This record gives sequence, structure tokens and C-alpha cells, in this order.
Amino acid sequence: MVKLNELCDNEGARKARMRVGRGIGSGKGKTGGRGVKGQTSRTGVAIKGFEGGQMPLHRRLPKRGFNNPTAKEFSEVNVGRIQQAIEAGKLDATQAIDAVTLLKAGVLSKVEKDGVRLLGRGEITSKVAITVAGASKGAIEAVEKAGGSVAVTLAAKGEGEAATA
Repeated sequence: MVKLNELCDNEGARKARMRVGRGIGSGKGKTGGRGVKGQTSRTGVAIKGFEGGQMPLHRRLPKRGFNNPTAKEFSEVNVGRIQQAIEAGKLDATQAIDAVTLLKAGVLSKVEKDGVRLLGRGEITSKVAITVAGASKGAIEAVEKAGGSVAVTLAAKGEGEAATA
């Protein structure tokens, strides 16, 4: 039987911290386990990727891909998920649906910095008015087929350029 006052870790489960540089009697005094002389015996040494003059692994491997600095970050939601929330009573189909409403209803856990993008997976049968930063063609068609409407706040790639020209 286990007694609360006798609970303890298994032998060797917790290893005591080694205190270095605390005198010759400790066994780790003087040089403190760093050896003698040289670069690594000094402070401020950072030779993490150094391989003795051989080309380091991080430079031997090829570079791949491209990080787009102007790419937009969206929180994605499918029309099927919105329909589920309406059926569960979390969303009101008669009211306008936007990012804040989706967040409060628990459909989204957080909204990315560029807003919400509506995607077309699943089916929607309720007539809803949705305002989002972006939407796929399939999602817009699905909502309009059900009798609803989708308002997109961010301009699509082609629209913004045509307006300035």
C-alpha cells in the first residue's frame, strides 16, 4: 500500500547538479571541466556549426524553396463548418457573419493578421450574409447557390493592379 508520506522519486531519477569551479576538493575545481588552454577553455566561444575546417553540413546542403515576404496569412474556414455551427445554434443565420462572429461562436480559435478566408469544402444550406477578407470561387458559388451572399474585403490579385493603372 502506498503512503503519502513515503512518496519519493526512484533512486537516480533526479541527478544532483555539478557545481564546477569550487575548489580542488570538489573534483571539478581549477579549470572547471574545460580542460587546459585553447579556445574552448575561454568564455564566449560559439563554434556550433564548426567541423574542423570541413565544409559544415548547413553549407553542404542545397537551398530550397522561397519565402514570400508579401504573402498574406489567413485563418481558413470551410462553408461546411459554418453550416455545422448554424445547426448547433452557435451562429445565427439571420445575422451578418464576420471574423468577430466566427471567433465568438468558437468556429475559429484565432484570426490571423490578414483576416479570414472562406473555403468551399462541405455544403451550406442556410441563407447567410458573410463578410470575409478572402474567399475561393467554389465557396462563393456554394453560398450564393444557397441564397446567401459573400462580401470580400481584400482586393483579389488582378483587381488591385487594374484600379491603379
